[in-house]
Amino acid sequence: MISDPNFTSIIPILITLVLSLCTRNVVIGLFFGILSGVVILNGLNPIGAVDTLIGDYLIVQLADNYNAAVLVLLVFIGGFVHLMEKSGGGPAFAVAVARFVNSKRKAQLFSWLGGIFVFYSDIGTPLIVGPVFRPLFDKMKLSREKLALIIDSTASPVAILIPFIGWGVYVMSLIDKEIDSLYAGLTSMEVFMSAIPFQFYAVLAILIVPWITMSLVDFGPMKTAEQRALTLSSDYDNESAVVAFSHERASSAFVFMPLIIMAAIMLIVLIPLGFPQKPVAGSIFRTTLSTAYFFAAMSLIILMSARRVRTVMESITLYLKGMSGMMQIAIILILAWSLSVMGKDLGAPAYIANLVEGGFPAWLLPATIFVLGGIISFATGSSWGTFAILFPLVIPAAHSVEAPLAVVVAAVLSGGLFGDHCSPISETTILSSTGAGCDQFEHFRTQLPYALLNGCLAFFVFLIAGAYPSPWLLLVAISVQVIMLLTLARIYRSSRTA
Repeated sequence: MISDPNFTSIIPILITLVLSLCTRNVVIGLFFGILSGVVILNGLNPIGAVDTLIGDYLIVQLADNYNAAVLVLLVFIGGFVHLMEKSGGGPAFAVAVARFVNSKRKAQLFSWLGGIFVFYSDIGTPLIVGPVFRPLFDKMKLSREKLALIIDSTASPVAILIPFIGWGVYVMSLIDKEIDSLYAGLTSMEVFMSAIPFQFYAVLAILIVPWITMSLVDFGPMKTAEQRALTLSSDYDNESAVVAFSHERASSAFVFMPLIIMAAIMLIVLIPLGFPQKPVAGSIFRTTLSTAYFFAAMSLIILMSARRVRTVMESITLYLKGMSGMMQIAIILILAWSLSVMGKDLGAPAYIANLVEGGFPAWLLPATIFVLGGIISFATGSSWGTFAILFPLVIPAAHSVEAPLAVVVAAVLSGGLFGDHCSPISETTILSSTGAGCDQFEHFRTQLPYALLNGCLAFFVFLIAGAYPSPWLLLVAISVQVIMLLTLARIYRSSRTA
């Protein structure tokens, strides 16, 4: 433990940031960031440093009850989500909805609603909704770039607003480590929920789709893509497009019933404890959520077996595969927790607080964090990695200058999401273009103007929210977005009649 915090206190965080940006791999950045901290504390001894890193940080984080509960929950979530994605329920639901589609507006709106409905997985949205609506968009002579925009706008932006799926659990686990010693009595769930009205970019990204759909007005490269789709029967490489798993006996009930059972299990366990009138301990909530996900998965296995879509053993194999697929997320979380503890051992929160108190205005903090998060996420292509890097920095800074915590947390989430949407190397950019069956770079080009419009608007609202942290600012942001799009539509129509 360093008694007098100085610049060396933040060297691990800086190394994490630089290596993550250079290698575009957050795991590498986090590992060597922690390792550098061990060297600062214990001297240059490579074998001893790695031994200390593993024994005093990684294993300790795994042994922590809170951390173990989070990892167990993520494993159950991973199993359920993968099972759901491979059940055929999502395509069955989308096909049922597509029967009512007979216009361009309906095609876009129903694909948007389908993306919102498949909220349980940001990866599932592109790979389920995209392949199902792709033939419909071709038939309606809508560009696949527009489909990629729609599913990208309903993947991460929707998932980041929901506390009980993988995104929410991951974010709250990062927040909890930072607020534990700074904000006594405050839970990560309370912080996450209070930040939702300030997640300006996520909400704007979701809502821009119906606005441009109803006006049938596009701008930038998307306008060119839409014009091309009108004149060409097909200019896409169909061999590169993915096909969602579907089955003739799959049913929409595969989506509805497990979610209903999940909600019922949670209510059965939590209501006797006073929920929702009384707060429930985080440990109880995580245990209950794990139980609910387990029974939801079991119900889905039974449904698929009853309708002869998959055998019980096939379903269990998929379930276990989904569980094992959470390994990389678990590694990032363990490393992020270790970096947080390392930062405290080096006195990083105190040093950051001293720097911020030296003259950085509290009202400017959220907007600055939003921009920084956007830059990191754009360069690394990872919003989750951005969250792991920034929360140990910004929560102590927010506490030191008494900036509104909910707004600061929302700025981290919005910044990470904004950069992810603008990045040509992000996983959601790749998956959205793959699901829609269009070129990855074309999706990046056509989506960028919409992302920049929402990002600029979110930046200015964060400037206001830093000084006036009112949830009503979300309505202000939405209203300004509508006015901007109506103005663009009016300009577009004037240019057509001129």
